[in-house]
Amino acid sequence: MLTYMIAVSESTPWPIMVNLATYVGSSQAGFWGALVATTAVVLPSFIIILLIMVLCKKLLKNSYVQAMLQGMKPCIIGIILATGLYMILHNIFESATVLSPNVASVILTAVLSVIYFGSRKIRKNGISPISLICISALAGILAYGNSSYLS
Repeated sequence: MLTYMIAVSESTPWPIMVNLATYVGSSQAGFWGALVATTAVVLPSFIIILLIMVLCKKLLKNSYVQAMLQGMKPCIIGIILATGLYMILHNIFESATVLSPNVASVILTAVLSVIYFGSRKIRKNGISPISLICISALAGILAYGNSSYLS
């Protein structure tokens, strides 16, 4: 049961707590249970963020705060890039002791990179993250799919 909850939670692009609340509410009380559980998880943080934004509206117009936020952008980009590169290298080279690449991982990484960067050339905004997640899931099923997992 827990593995199903985790599988459902990890397959959608929302925080895991929201997905688990939706799944548990649905399994316990159907649609209305899912709606109430999801609302109960989302609403408090939504209200808190809304209050903070109302209180900080003036603060965000401050030139010092704007300068600080502009200075943080390169750091955040660097952290995301380093994490992405680590994940790519970790998935390509399955073991730290054996430096032979996993061919399927290399091909999937190349195909997904071409799809992502190619879509940015064709469309101004590129492909949506949700579409890229769905394409990645389908590619993973095709590359690593095993009928024993589906039963």
